[in-house]
Amino acid sequence: MALRFAVENASHRAETENGDFIDEPSEDAIFMLIGDLNLSDNTFITIEPLVDDPAWYASISRLDEGGYEVEYRDARRSDHQLTTETDPDKIARDTIIWLAHRYR
Repeated sequence: MALRFAVENASHRAETENGDFIDEPSEDAIFMLIGDLNLSDNTFITIEPLVDDPAWYASISRLDEGGYEVEYRDARRSDHQLTTETDPDKIARDTIIWLAHRYR
């Protein structure tokens, strides 16, 4: 069953490889999407603005050896961070904090 939560006038969207998406995702929603990742057909989540040429994005990818690769990129601020992490709760919390800084 597809997970689709659209919000009118949303500024950004979290979308998984299999097409599930949540507009304006909360920390809990990101945590849930991370929990749904697997190594066969749903290996990543991208979060980016709902515009034609987004200036920033966050990406969370499931790794074969376990854990996740987390990437944050904001071309407007020359910001690029790439790390690995094993704790989905920490990833969701850090991602929400990073997203909040995109709108300052």
